Amino acid sequence: MSELSYLEKLLEGVEVEWLPLGDIGNFIRGNGLQKKDFIEIGFPAIHYGQIYTRYGLSADKTFTFVSSELANKLRKAQKNDLLLATTSENDVDVVKPLAWLGEDAAISGDMMLFRHEQNVKYLAHFFQSEIFQTQKMKYITGAKVRRVSSGDLAKIVAPIPCPNNPEKSLAIQSEIVRILDKFTALTAELTAELTAELTARKKQYNYYRDQLLSFKEGEVAHLPMGQKDIGEFVRGGSLQKKDFTESGVGCIHYGQIFTYYGTFADKTKTFISESLAKKCRKAQSGNLVIATTSENDDDVCKAVAWLGTNDIAISSDACIYKHTLNPKYVSYFFQTELFQNQKRQYITGTKVRRVNADNLAKILIPVPSSQEQSRIVSILDKFDTLTNSISEGLPREIELRQKQYEYYRDLLFSFSKPEAVTY
Repeated sequence: MSELSYLEKLLEGVEVEWLPLGDIGNFIRGNGLQKKDFIEIGFPAIHYGQIYTRYGLSADKTFTFVSSELANKLRKAQKNDLLLATTSENDVDVVKPLAWLGEDAAISGDMMLFRHEQNVKYLAHFFQSEIFQTQKMKYITGAKVRRVSSGDLAKIVAPIPCPNNPEKSLAIQSEIVRILDKFTALTAELTAELTAELTARKKQYNYYRDQLLSFKEGEVAHLPMGQKDIGEFVRGGSLQKKDFTESGVGCIHYGQIFTYYGTFADKTKTFISESLAKKCRKAQSGNLVIATTSENDDDVCKAVAWLGTNDIAISSDACIYKHTLNPKYVSYFFQTELFQNQKRQYITGTKVRRVNADNLAKILIPVPSSQEQSRIVSILDKFDTLTNSISEGLPREIELRQKQYEYYRDLLFSFSKPEAVTY
């Protein structure tokens, strides 16, 4: 019998009541604790930011500590409390849960504990479900910092099996947790295997890319990228994020090159108005768009080949490379150690690292025949798909494993809801 079939039999004839969280337990705000208060040994403590970065769904030990004197002034989580990070910069993460299974621990502000008599991991899984997330969305407030108040959280309804029989209710909740923990462990194992495979393939990809674009001395000409018959660099314009519109002329902001784009693109993520576009410098099909500033040396000069049919506007802190070469070939060249080694001598700045267009023009690029450029691109495209594609390849497989877990988790919480429960 499958896990889900077993659970279905267990739930047969069982009453499930959707209760407001405020009827199930109490929300208690944290207070006072800051990162500067951490010491190496002392009273266990949790800062709200660590729920995003250090913890998984549950924990019984902390990574940080505070003095006993400070701990006496702070609110403390007890075993079986659900800890919640109640502020975030995005809607998905706000109210991220942590099932606390350890001894007392001090908690910071910008988080709450939810004290209740349910299975804490059952609630933690529920807080990650689509059913909870859908209800949560209508209560989120704030602009840059997104938050949900305890009063609004108290209105959200959760499915409680056999609410009038606590012993049976906890037994059913424990069984749901056991199944979800099993799915979680399997997902983590498969994801770890796929991630290791992806890491190995990326190393292999990097090696072959550098080999394919490393020609023996005299085999091909190495020419300055700014040489007249090779290409020219054109600085971007004054486009800013606040200029984005829902539709209009496609545009690329330099920051998106780090976070959104890969080696090449034929569609933009964002747009600006046609009136503003007339004032902006534009990349044409086949041009490279290069981010000329970054906070670190590795990322500065990250490039994307624009392969779309329409001209697109480019922001400042980026430049356009107009050239006579295969655009993908040039974009792959920007990823090689050969390019990186030349680039480093031209980096300036302290906190913000940059390379200007004049210095980029001095970098030497190997220029084989157009047929050889196309052959190299064809090989590297296959590697790029395997290691970077979110619609194909290993990244897609990793994403599918996570979605599979989310599907079964949401299925387990999709009890029949009374008509009164709307969100």
